[in-house]
Amino acid sequence: MKRFGRKKEFTTTRIMAVGFFVAIVIGTFLLMLPLSSKTGKVTGIVDALFTSTTSVCVTGLVTVPTYAHWSLFGQVVIALLAQVGGLGVITFTTMFMLILRRRIGMKERLLIQDAYNLDTIQGLVVLVKKILKGTLVVETVGALLYMTVFIPDYGLAGIWYSVFNAVSAFCNAGMDVIGPDSLSRYVGNPVVNITTMGLIILGGLGFPVWWNVLDVMKQRKRKRRTGRESLHYLSLNAKLVLFMTAFLIVVGAILILILEYQNPATLGPLSFFDKIQAAFFQSVTTRTAGFCTISQSGLNKSTALVCCLLMFIGGSPSGTAGGIKTTTIAVLVLTVVSIIKGRRDTEMFGRRVSDMAVRRALSIFAVSFSVMLGATVILAAVQPGNFIDCLYEIVSAIATVGLSRDFTPHLTTVSRLIIIVTMYIGRIGPISLALFFNSKRFVNVKTYPKERVSVG
Repeated sequence: MKRFGRKKEFTTTRIMAVGFFVAIVIGTFLLMLPLSSKTGKVTGIVDALFTSTTSVCVTGLVTVPTYAHWSLFGQVVIALLAQVGGLGVITFTTMFMLILRRRIGMKERLLIQDAYNLDTIQGLVVLVKKILKGTLVVETVGALLYMTVFIPDYGLAGIWYSVFNAVSAFCNAGMDVIGPDSLSRYVGNPVVNITTMGLIILGGLGFPVWWNVLDVMKQRKRKRRTGRESLHYLSLNAKLVLFMTAFLIVVGAILILILEYQNPATLGPLSFFDKIQAAFFQSVTTRTAGFCTISQSGLNKSTALVCCLLMFIGGSPSGTAGGIKTTTIAVLVLTVVSIIKGRRDTEMFGRRVSDMAVRRALSIFAVSFSVMLGATVILAAVQPGNFIDCLYEIVSAIATVGLSRDFTPHLTTVSRLIIIVTMYIGRIGPISLALFFNSKRFVNVKTYPKERVSVG
Protein backbone atom coordinates (compact mmCIF):
# COMPACT_ATOMS: atom_id res chain seq x y z
CA MET A 1 0.00 0.00 0.00
CA LYS A 2 2.82 2.37 0.86
CA ARG A 3 4.62 1.37 -2.32
CA PHE A 4 1.56 2.32 -4.40
CA GLY A 5 1.44 5.73 -2.75
CA ARG A 6 5.07 6.41 -3.60
CA LYS A 7 4.64 5.26 -7.16
CA LYS A 8 1.73 7.58 -7.65
CA GLU A 9 3.80 10.46 -6.27
CA PHE A 10 6.42 9.73 -8.92
CA THR A 11 3.93 9.55 -11.77
CA THR A 12 2.39 12.92 -10.95
CA THR A 13 4.77 15.34 -9.27
CA ARG A 14 8.00 14.11 -10.79
CA ILE A 15 6.68 13.43 -14.28
CA MET A 16 5.28 16.97 -14.50
CA ALA A 17 8.49 18.48 -13.12
CA VAL A 18 10.69 16.43 -15.46
CA GLY A 19 8.34 17.14 -18.37
CA PHE A 20 8.67 20.91 -17.95
CA PHE A 21 12.44 20.54 -17.51
CA VAL A 22 12.77 18.55 -20.74
CA ALA A 23 10.66 21.13 -22.59
CA ILE A 24 12.97 23.88 -21.29
CA VAL A 25 16.08 21.99 -22.42
CA ILE A 26 14.65 21.35 -25.91
CA GLY A 27 13.56 24.98 -26.16
CA THR A 28 17.02 26.18 -25.12
CA PHE A 29 18.66 24.07 -27.82
CA LEU A 30 16.27 25.35 -30.52
CA LEU A 31 16.67 28.98 -29.47
CA MET A 32 20.45 28.70 -29.57
CA LEU A 33 20.34 27.79 -33.26
CA PRO A 34 21.45 30.58 -35.64
CA LEU A 35 18.09 30.13 -37.38
CA SER A 36 16.31 31.42 -34.28
CA SER A 37 17.92 34.87 -34.19
CA LYS A 38 17.41 37.70 -36.65
CA THR A 39 21.15 38.22 -36.94
CA GLY A 40 21.74 34.58 -37.86
CA LYS A 41 24.17 34.20 -34.96
CA VAL A 42 24.12 31.73 -32.07
CA THR A 43 22.32 33.11 -29.00
CA GLY A 44 24.21 32.75 -25.73
CA ILE A 45 23.20 29.80 -23.58
CA VAL A 46 22.08 31.97 -20.64
CA ASP A 47 19.77 34.14 -22.78
CA ALA A 48 18.43 31.08 -24.63
CA LEU A 49 17.87 29.23 -21.35
CA PHE A 50 16.21 32.28 -19.80
CA THR A 51 13.87 32.73 -22.80
CA SER A 52 13.03 29.03 -22.93
CA THR A 53 12.29 28.96 -19.20
CA THR A 54 10.16 32.10 -19.30
CA SER A 55 8.22 30.63 -22.24
CA VAL A 56 7.59 27.17 -20.77
CA CYS A 57 6.83 28.66 -17.36
CA VAL A 58 4.57 31.22 -19.12
CA THR A 59 6.24 34.05 -17.23
CA GLY A 60 7.19 36.68 -19.80
CA LEU A 61 10.36 38.15 -18.27
CA VAL A 62 12.93 38.58 -21.05
CA THR A 63 16.63 39.43 -21.16
CA VAL A 64 16.58 40.09 -24.92
CA PRO A 65 13.68 41.82 -26.73
CA THR A 66 11.37 39.24 -28.27
CA TYR A 67 10.39 41.45 -31.21
CA ALA A 68 13.97 42.48 -32.10
CA HIS A 69 16.20 39.51 -31.26
CA TRP A 70 14.26 36.46 -32.43
CA SER A 71 13.52 35.54 -36.03
CA LEU A 72 10.14 34.22 -37.14
CA PHE A 73 11.37 30.68 -36.43
CA GLY A 74 12.50 31.70 -32.95
CA GLN A 75 9.18 33.41 -32.26
CA VAL A 76 7.29 30.31 -33.39
CA VAL A 77 9.39 28.20 -31.01
CA ILE A 78 8.58 30.65 -28.17
CA ALA A 79 4.85 30.51 -28.98
CA LEU A 80 4.87 26.69 -29.00
CA LEU A 81 6.77 26.56 -25.71
CA ALA A 82 4.25 28.96 -24.17
CA GLN A 83 1.41 26.78 -25.44
CA VAL A 84 2.98 23.70 -23.90
CA GLY A 85 3.62 25.53 -20.65
CA GLY A 86 0.14 27.03 -20.52
CA LEU A 87 -1.83 23.86 -21.16
CA GLY A 88 0.59 21.58 -19.35
CA VAL A 89 2.80 18.63 -20.21
CA ILE A 90 0.10 16.10 -19.32
CA THR A 91 -2.43 17.64 -21.72
CA PHE A 92 0.06 17.68 -24.59
CA THR A 93 1.18 14.13 -23.90
CA THR A 94 -2.44 13.02 -24.01
CA MET A 95 -2.99 14.98 -27.23
CA PHE A 96 -0.11 13.22 -28.99
CA MET A 97 -1.34 9.84 -27.76
CA LEU A 98 -4.74 10.63 -29.24
CA ILE A 99 -3.17 11.72 -32.53
CA LEU A 100 -1.13 8.50 -32.66
CA ARG A 101 -4.32 6.59 -31.72
CA ARG A 102 -2.65 5.04 -28.70
CA ARG A 103 -4.80 3.76 -25.87
CA ILE A 104 -5.13 6.04 -22.83
CA GLY A 105 -4.53 3.67 -19.93
CA MET A 106 -5.26 3.91 -16.23
CA LYS A 107 -1.86 5.46 -15.50
CA GLU A 108 -2.47 8.30 -17.95
CA ARG A 109 -6.02 8.81 -16.63
CA LEU A 110 -4.69 9.16 -13.08
CA LEU A 111 -2.19 11.74 -14.32
CA ILE A 112 -4.96 13.76 -16.00
CA GLN A 113 -7.10 13.48 -12.89
CA ASP A 114 -4.33 14.83 -10.67
CA ALA A 115 -3.29 17.51 -13.16
CA TYR A 116 -6.81 19.00 -13.19
CA ASN A 117 -7.63 18.19 -9.56
CA LEU A 118 -10.73 16.17 -10.47
CA ASP A 119 -12.73 13.79 -8.30
CA THR A 120 -13.31 11.07 -10.90
CA ILE A 121 -11.49 9.41 -13.78
CA GLN A 122 -14.65 9.13 -15.88
CA GLY A 123 -14.71 11.17 -19.08
CA LEU A 124 -11.13 12.42 -18.70
CA VAL A 125 -10.13 11.84 -22.32
CA VAL A 126 -13.25 13.70 -23.44
CA LEU A 127 -12.28 16.51 -21.06
CA VAL A 128 -8.80 16.79 -22.62
CA LYS A 129 -10.35 16.91 -26.10
CA LYS A 130 -12.70 19.67 -24.94
CA ILE A 131 -9.79 21.61 -23.44
CA LEU A 132 -7.83 21.44 -26.70
CA LYS A 133 -10.86 22.41 -28.80
CA GLY A 134 -11.82 25.18 -26.40
CA THR A 135 -8.27 26.56 -26.45
CA LEU A 136 -8.20 26.54 -30.25
CA VAL A 137 -11.55 28.32 -30.48
CA VAL A 138 -10.71 31.00 -27.89
CA GLU A 139 -7.26 31.71 -29.34
CA THR A 140 -8.65 31.85 -32.87
CA VAL A 141 -11.34 34.34 -31.88
CA GLY A 142 -8.73 36.40 -30.02
CA ALA A 143 -6.40 36.39 -33.03
CA LEU A 144 -9.22 37.49 -35.36
CA LEU A 145 -10.12 40.38 -33.05
CA TYR A 146 -6.48 41.44 -32.85
CA MET A 147 -6.26 41.38 -36.67
CA THR A 148 -8.87 44.13 -36.93
CA VAL A 149 -6.28 46.42 -35.31
CA PHE A 150 -2.87 44.92 -36.11
CA ILE A 151 -3.33 44.33 -39.86
CA PRO A 152 -4.23 48.00 -40.55
CA ASP A 153 -1.25 49.03 -38.38
CA TYR A 154 1.39 46.52 -39.52
CA GLY A 155 0.14 45.04 -42.80
CA LEU A 156 0.51 41.29 -43.34
CA ALA A 157 2.89 41.07 -40.38
CA GLY A 158 -0.14 41.91 -38.26
CA ILE A 159 -1.47 38.38 -38.88
CA TRP A 160 1.47 36.80 -37.05
CA TYR A 161 1.41 39.49 -34.36
CA SER A 162 -2.25 38.66 -33.75
CA VAL A 163 -1.68 34.90 -33.54
CA PHE A 164 1.34 35.29 -31.25
CA ASN A 165 -0.46 37.73 -28.96
CA ALA A 166 -3.54 35.52 -28.75
CA VAL A 167 -1.47 32.49 -27.69
CA SER A 168 0.63 34.57 -25.31
CA ALA A 169 -2.40 36.24 -23.68
CA PHE A 170 -4.47 33.07 -23.30
CA CYS A 171 -1.51 31.15 -21.87
CA ASN A 172 -0.76 34.10 -19.58
CA ALA A 173 2.77 34.26 -21.03
CA GLY A 174 2.88 38.05 -21.44
CA MET A 175 5.38 38.20 -24.32
CA ASP A 176 4.65 40.13 -27.52
CA VAL A 177 6.41 40.77 -30.81
CA ILE A 178 5.08 44.27 -31.47
CA GLY A 179 7.67 46.54 -29.92
CA PRO A 180 9.74 47.46 -26.86
CA ASP A 181 6.87 48.86 -24.78
CA SER A 182 4.49 45.88 -24.79
CA LEU A 183 0.96 47.18 -25.51
CA SER A 184 1.56 50.75 -24.28
CA ARG A 185 0.77 52.06 -27.75
CA TYR A 186 -2.76 50.67 -27.37
CA VAL A 187 -3.50 51.97 -23.87
CA GLY A 188 -6.61 53.73 -25.21
CA ASN A 189 -7.69 51.09 -27.74
CA PRO A 190 -10.82 49.24 -26.47
CA VAL A 191 -10.46 46.32 -28.92
CA VAL A 192 -6.90 45.48 -27.88
CA ASN A 193 -7.64 46.09 -24.19
CA ILE A 194 -10.84 44.04 -24.04
CA THR A 195 -9.47 41.22 -26.22
CA THR A 196 -6.30 40.89 -24.15
CA MET A 197 -8.13 41.06 -20.83
CA GLY A 198 -10.71 38.54 -22.04
CA LEU A 199 -8.03 36.05 -23.10
CA ILE A 200 -6.12 36.49 -19.85
CA ILE A 201 -9.23 36.00 -17.71
CA LEU A 202 -10.47 32.97 -19.67
CA GLY A 203 -7.06 31.31 -19.49
CA GLY A 204 -6.79 32.04 -15.79
CA LEU A 205 -10.23 30.77 -14.73
CA GLY A 206 -9.31 27.11 -15.08
CA PHE A 207 -10.76 24.59 -17.53
CA PRO A 208 -13.00 22.74 -15.02
CA VAL A 209 -14.73 26.05 -14.27
CA TRP A 210 -15.37 26.54 -18.00
CA TRP A 211 -17.24 23.28 -18.30
CA ASN A 212 -19.13 23.71 -15.05
CA VAL A 213 -20.39 27.13 -16.17
CA LEU A 214 -21.26 25.88 -19.67
CA ASP A 215 -23.14 22.86 -18.27
CA VAL A 216 -25.13 25.08 -15.91
CA MET A 217 -25.97 27.44 -18.79
CA LYS A 218 -27.18 24.53 -20.92
CA GLN A 219 -29.32 23.22 -18.07
CA ARG A 220 -30.75 26.69 -17.48
CA LYS A 221 -31.92 26.90 -21.09
CA ARG A 222 -33.22 23.33 -21.13
CA LYS A 223 -35.00 23.47 -17.79
CA ARG A 224 -35.89 27.17 -17.97
CA ARG A 225 -34.21 28.12 -14.73
CA THR A 226 -33.67 31.69 -13.63
CA GLY A 227 -30.17 33.09 -13.27
CA ARG A 228 -30.45 32.95 -9.48
CA GLU A 229 -31.55 29.31 -9.56
CA SER A 230 -28.70 28.41 -11.93
CA LEU A 231 -26.08 29.79 -9.53
CA HIS A 232 -27.14 27.13 -7.04
CA TYR A 233 -25.96 24.40 -9.41
CA LEU A 234 -22.43 25.79 -9.78
CA SER A 235 -19.80 23.87 -7.82
CA LEU A 236 -18.29 25.54 -4.77
CA ASN A 237 -14.95 25.65 -6.62
CA ALA A 238 -16.51 27.51 -9.57
CA LYS A 239 -18.27 29.96 -7.25
CA LEU A 240 -15.05 30.69 -5.37
CA VAL A 241 -13.09 31.15 -8.60
CA LEU A 242 -15.65 33.46 -10.21
CA PHE A 243 -16.21 35.51 -7.05
CA MET A 244 -12.51 35.92 -6.22
CA THR A 245 -11.58 36.69 -9.83
CA ALA A 246 -14.19 39.45 -10.09
CA PHE A 247 -13.39 40.79 -6.61
CA LEU A 248 -9.63 40.98 -7.16
CA ILE A 249 -9.96 42.57 -10.61
CA VAL A 250 -12.40 45.27 -9.45
CA VAL A 251 -10.68 46.04 -6.14
CA GLY A 252 -7.26 46.01 -7.82
CA ALA A 253 -8.43 48.39 -10.55
CA ILE A 254 -9.95 50.80 -8.02
CA LEU A 255 -6.76 50.87 -5.93
CA ILE A 256 -4.56 51.37 -9.00
CA LEU A 257 -6.85 54.14 -10.29
CA ILE A 258 -6.75 55.97 -6.95
CA LEU A 259 -3.02 55.56 -6.34
CA GLU A 260 -1.92 56.40 -9.90
CA TYR A 261 -4.59 58.95 -10.89
CA GLN A 262 -2.24 61.95 -10.79
CA ASN A 263 1.02 60.11 -11.54
CA PRO A 264 2.53 61.75 -14.66
CA ALA A 265 4.54 58.59 -15.40
CA THR A 266 1.47 56.33 -15.64
CA LEU A 267 -2.22 57.37 -15.59
CA GLY A 268 -1.74 61.13 -15.17
CA PRO A 269 -1.65 62.18 -18.87
CA LEU A 270 -4.58 59.93 -19.91
CA SER A 271 -8.23 60.86 -20.32
CA PHE A 272 -10.66 59.66 -17.65
CA PHE A 273 -11.94 56.80 -19.84
CA ASP A 274 -8.40 55.73 -20.72
CA LYS A 275 -7.41 55.87 -17.05
CA ILE A 276 -10.20 53.41 -16.26
CA GLN A 277 -9.12 51.15 -19.14
CA ALA A 278 -5.47 51.25 -18.03
CA ALA A 279 -6.34 50.63 -14.37
CA PHE A 280 -8.45 47.57 -15.22
CA PHE A 281 -5.81 46.32 -17.66
CA GLN A 282 -3.09 46.63 -14.99
CA SER A 283 -5.30 44.80 -12.48
CA VAL A 284 -6.02 41.99 -14.95
CA THR A 285 -2.46 41.62 -16.24
CA THR A 286 -1.13 41.14 -12.71
CA ARG A 287 -3.13 37.89 -12.69
CA THR A 288 0.10 36.40 -14.16
CA ALA A 289 -0.26 37.72 -17.72
CA GLY A 290 2.69 40.11 -18.03
CA PHE A 291 1.43 42.55 -20.68
CA CYS A 292 1.39 46.23 -19.81
CA THR A 293 -0.08 49.43 -21.17
CA ILE A 294 1.55 51.74 -18.60
CA SER A 295 5.13 51.99 -17.34
CA GLN A 296 5.88 49.54 -14.53
CA SER A 297 8.97 51.43 -13.40
CA GLY A 298 6.85 54.58 -13.19
CA LEU A 299 4.41 53.07 -10.68
CA ASN A 300 4.38 54.52 -7.19
CA LYS A 301 5.86 52.20 -4.56
CA SER A 302 2.44 51.79 -2.93
CA THR A 303 0.97 50.69 -6.27
CA ALA A 304 3.90 48.35 -6.87
CA LEU A 305 3.17 46.64 -3.55
CA VAL A 306 -0.52 46.26 -4.49
CA CYS A 307 0.56 44.72 -7.79
CA CYS A 308 2.94 42.36 -5.95
CA LEU A 309 0.02 41.14 -3.85
CA LEU A 310 -2.18 40.62 -6.92
CA MET A 311 0.65 38.83 -8.72
CA PHE A 312 1.36 36.56 -5.77
CA ILE A 313 -2.31 35.46 -5.67
CA GLY A 314 -2.42 34.97 -9.44
CA GLY A 315 -5.12 33.08 -11.32
CA SER A 316 -7.13 29.94 -10.58
CA PRO A 317 -6.31 26.19 -10.45
CA SER A 318 -6.19 23.98 -13.56
CA GLY A 319 -5.81 26.96 -15.88
CA THR A 320 -2.91 28.69 -17.61
CA ALA A 321 -2.20 31.21 -14.82
CA GLY A 322 0.35 31.00 -12.02
CA GLY A 323 0.47 32.31 -8.47
CA ILE A 324 -0.81 30.57 -5.35
CA LYS A 325 -4.32 30.73 -6.92
CA THR A 326 -7.55 32.53 -6.06
CA THR A 327 -9.08 29.54 -4.30
CA THR A 328 -6.03 29.18 -2.05
CA ILE A 329 -6.29 32.73 -0.73
CA ALA A 330 -10.09 32.44 -0.51
CA VAL A 331 -9.86 29.31 1.65
CA LEU A 332 -7.29 30.95 3.92
CA VAL A 333 -9.35 34.13 4.34
CA LEU A 334 -12.54 32.14 4.97
CA THR A 335 -10.72 30.01 7.55
CA VAL A 336 -9.57 33.12 9.41
CA VAL A 337 -13.11 34.53 9.29
CA SER A 338 -14.51 31.23 10.60
CA ILE A 339 -12.05 31.22 13.51
CA ILE A 340 -12.89 34.84 14.38
CA LYS A 341 -16.61 34.04 14.32
CA GLY A 342 -16.09 30.95 16.44
CA ARG A 343 -17.21 28.54 13.75
CA ARG A 344 -15.86 25.02 13.63
CA ASP A 345 -15.74 24.70 9.82
CA THR A 346 -14.66 26.88 6.90
CA GLU A 347 -17.86 27.77 5.07
CA MET A 348 -19.02 29.70 2.00
CA PHE A 349 -22.14 29.70 -0.19
CA GLY A 350 -23.84 27.25 2.15
CA ARG A 351 -21.07 24.67 1.75
CA ARG A 352 -18.29 23.42 4.01
CA VAL A 353 -14.68 23.36 2.80
CA SER A 354 -12.86 20.13 3.66
CA ASP A 355 -10.07 20.15 6.25
CA MET A 356 -7.69 18.70 3.65
CA ALA A 357 -8.33 21.69 1.36
CA VAL A 358 -7.55 24.06 4.24
CA ARG A 359 -4.28 22.21 4.93
CA ARG A 360 -3.31 22.29 1.25
CA ALA A 361 -4.04 26.02 1.03
CA LEU A 362 -1.95 26.74 4.12
CA SER A 363 0.92 24.59 2.83
CA ILE A 364 0.93 26.16 -0.65
CA PHE A 365 0.87 29.68 0.81
CA ALA A 366 3.64 28.96 3.34
CA VAL A 367 6.01 27.31 0.84
CA SER A 368 5.41 29.89 -1.92
CA PHE A 369 5.85 32.80 0.47
CA SER A 370 9.03 31.28 1.90
CA VAL A 371 10.53 30.76 -1.57
CA MET A 372 9.54 34.29 -2.59
CA LEU A 373 11.08 35.81 0.54
CA GLY A 374 14.28 33.76 0.28
CA ALA A 375 14.74 34.47 -3.43
CA THR A 376 14.19 38.21 -2.85
CA VAL A 377 16.87 38.30 -0.15
CA ILE A 378 19.34 36.43 -2.38
CA LEU A 379 18.64 38.61 -5.44
CA ALA A 380 18.94 41.81 -3.40
CA ALA A 381 22.28 40.57 -2.07
CA VAL A 382 23.86 39.86 -5.47
CA GLN A 383 22.12 42.37 -7.75
CA PRO A 384 22.71 46.13 -7.51
CA GLY A 385 19.46 48.06 -7.53
CA ASN A 386 16.40 49.19 -5.62
CA PHE A 387 14.84 46.68 -3.22
CA ILE A 388 11.32 47.26 -4.57
CA ASP A 389 12.63 46.39 -8.05
CA CYS A 390 14.12 43.14 -6.72
CA LEU A 391 10.88 42.26 -4.91
CA TYR A 392 8.79 43.06 -8.00
CA GLU A 393 11.07 40.89 -10.16
CA ILE A 394 10.98 37.90 -7.80
CA VAL A 395 7.21 38.01 -7.23
CA SER A 396 6.74 38.32 -10.98
CA ALA A 397 8.99 35.28 -11.50
CA ILE A 398 7.57 32.97 -8.84
CA ALA A 399 3.99 33.88 -9.80
CA THR A 400 4.91 33.45 -13.50
CA VAL A 401 3.68 36.96 -14.35
CA GLY A 402 6.37 38.60 -16.45
CA LEU A 403 5.96 42.21 -15.36
CA SER A 404 9.22 44.04 -14.63
CA ARG A 405 10.18 47.52 -13.56
CA ASP A 406 12.67 47.65 -16.49
CA PHE A 407 14.95 45.53 -14.29
CA THR A 408 15.34 42.22 -16.18
CA PRO A 409 17.70 43.41 -18.97
CA HIS A 410 20.13 44.75 -16.34
CA LEU A 411 20.42 41.49 -14.38
CA THR A 412 23.87 39.96 -13.99
CA THR A 413 24.47 36.36 -15.08
CA VAL A 414 24.12 35.13 -11.50
CA SER A 415 20.88 37.11 -11.06
CA ARG A 416 19.49 35.68 -14.30
CA LEU A 417 20.17 32.16 -13.06
CA ILE A 418 18.35 33.01 -9.81
CA ILE A 419 15.32 34.22 -11.80
CA ILE A 420 15.43 31.09 -14.00
CA VAL A 421 15.30 28.82 -10.94
CA THR A 422 12.56 30.97 -9.36
CA MET A 423 10.43 30.81 -12.52
CA TYR A 424 10.77 27.03 -12.63
CA ILE A 425 9.86 26.67 -8.95
CA GLY A 426 6.94 29.02 -9.47
CA ARG A 427 5.58 26.89 -12.31
CA ILE A 428 6.19 23.55 -10.61
CA GLY A 429 6.18 24.19 -6.86
CA PRO A 430 2.52 24.88 -6.05
CA ILE A 431 1.38 22.10 -8.40
CA SER A 432 3.80 19.62 -6.88
CA LEU A 433 2.79 20.61 -3.39
CA ALA A 434 -0.90 20.22 -4.16
CA LEU A 435 -0.27 16.75 -5.59
CA PHE A 436 2.00 15.85 -2.70
CA PHE A 437 -0.85 16.50 -0.27
CA ASN A 438 -3.35 14.68 -2.49
CA SER A 439 -5.88 12.89 -0.35
CA LYS A 440 -5.67 9.78 -2.54
CA ARG A 441 -2.11 9.08 -1.39
CA PHE A 442 -1.42 6.50 1.29
CA VAL A 443 -2.80 7.76 4.59
CA ASN A 444 -1.03 6.93 7.84
CA VAL A 445 -3.59 5.30 10.14
CA LYS A 446 -1.55 6.05 13.26
CA THR A 447 -2.97 8.60 15.65
CA TYR A 448 -1.15 10.14 18.58
CA PRO A 449 -2.45 11.56 21.86
CA LYS A 450 -3.65 15.13 21.53
CA GLU A 451 -1.94 17.85 23.58
CA ARG A 452 -2.64 21.57 23.81
CA VAL A 453 -0.15 24.01 22.22
CA SER A 454 -0.29 27.77 22.88
CA VAL A 455 -0.39 29.86 19.69
CA GLY A 456 -0.88 33.56 19.04
